Amino acid sequence: MAVNGNNSDINFTADLFRAADKLRGNLEPSEYKHVALGLIFLKYISDAFEGMHAKLAAEAHADAEDPEEYLAENVFWVPKEARWSFLQGSAKRPEIGKLIDEAMEAIEKAPSNEGLKGVLPKNYARPTLNKTMLGELIDLFSNIGMHDGTDKAKDLLGRVYEYFLSGFASSEGKRGGEFFTPRSVVRTLVEMLEPYKGRVYDPCCGSGGMFVQSETFIEEHGGRRDAIAIYGQEINHTTWRLAKMNLAVQGIDADIRWNNEGSFHRDELPDLKADFILANPPFNISDWGGERLADDVRWKYGTPPKSNANFAWLQQILHHLAPRGTGGVVLANGSMSSQQSGEGDIRKAMVEADVVDCMVALPGQLFFSTQIPACLWILARDKSANGHRDRRGEILFIDARKLGFIEERVHRKFSADDIDRIAGAYHRWRNKDHGTAYVDEPGFCKAATLAEVREHGHVLTPGRYVGAVDAEDDGVSFAEKFEALREKLQGQFVEARALEERIAAALDVVAAND
Repeated sequence: MAVNGNNSDINFTADLFRAADKLRGNLEPSEYKHVALGLIFLKYISDAFEGMHAKLAAEAHADAEDPEEYLAENVFWVPKEARWSFLQGSAKRPEIGKLIDEAMEAIEKAPSNEGLKGVLPKNYARPTLNKTMLGELIDLFSNIGMHDGTDKAKDLLGRVYEYFLSGFASSEGKRGGEFFTPRSVVRTLVEMLEPYKGRVYDPCCGSGGMFVQSETFIEEHGGRRDAIAIYGQEINHTTWRLAKMNLAVQGIDADIRWNNEGSFHRDELPDLKADFILANPPFNISDWGGERLADDVRWKYGTPPKSNANFAWLQQILHHLAPRGTGGVVLANGSMSSQQSGEGDIRKAMVEADVVDCMVALPGQLFFSTQIPACLWILARDKSANGHRDRRGEILFIDARKLGFIEERVHRKFSADDIDRIAGAYHRWRNKDHGTAYVDEPGFCKAATLAEVREHGHVLTPGRYVGAVDAEDDGVSFAEKFEALREKLQGQFVEARALEERIAAALDVVAAND
């Protein structure tokens, strides 16, 4: 199936998801996503292998069946029984589930595929899984024309995988938010932080969307993907597997760690100091085990309350920032104003230490997992660094609650212009774009001094600072507007009295006939 142009790719991917979703029957989205995503991953690595195989077969002194040849090119070795062509030819066989499991097992066991051990799903043979559906899925995914081995072909499968992740997150609702951050939010963070080079870290990386968009950003701006090193940690083993597959499909080399204790209690990268940190931690977690970490070195600005992990996440991220690093964190709106359990004191300490660079209030309905209003915290260890103007003693506030558009009557998304408006205000304020000076926009953004923030009791809600949008002068005087409103109100009074008389007359008729 030929697909031309980015819009065509997007339409194709959406059509593909709808077609695949029809095949799941009574299978729950939370279960079905592993079935579909596992097959997409298998299709990707098989296509990448087949492209390399054809290239090696055409070379006089190369051995197309030598796994070492593929390792040198950073391509996964795929044994014959795991190649898509074999599975496609066996799609109608009743034992197709067993064949897929064996394919996954064979890929993991290949000596050159060390990074895939324990990652791939291997339960396609279970009796409850409809084998006809499996065969139809294989046929459906076979229509993605990937065998030309081009970068565009590989990119398309990466977009397919990401789109399916998004689709399943939407279907699962609250549970979907545990593994997927909406693209609008990720893209906004990436455009604001601009991770061109250095170490990028996410302590609760989910399915790896922050990393995918960071690499996409670099490519779109003409940079080199190998200019950044990616590190992450995830507490949910199933989600960690999704991330490993997602990054492999995107062709991204990353160090993603897993343990069942999480970043607070068993930090897998304790010595890492990252240039960029992007994170969407779970909101308002109350059972994070804070009582076991009361004197932890990370709590530089105050011990987080045992009842809420929000300020533990903020301090975990600040702890891992390099001296000139910047971080972007998605949190519930309550983090901007809460005074409970010492949270106000921690926020005050962070403000007074001048590590808060920018606050962004987000609109509702952006997230699959919750309708709780959210915000972005942009943190900076040194606000005079990285070639920007000296911003010490200032915080930028952005109120983006009115931006975005509703899609499918449920979820809100940011347009490219919305993201540009948010990121553009931040960049102008940092004076990165020397061609355009920053100017406060009433109702949208305001650069406030620490003195102003102190006047508001160290509350960081943007609405307190940006003010209201200036009303446009329509040329009509106040007296004229007042007279027009008065006439309208009098007319409504007349209508109300007439309606009251009709109701009273109707009640009299009812009473007379009783």
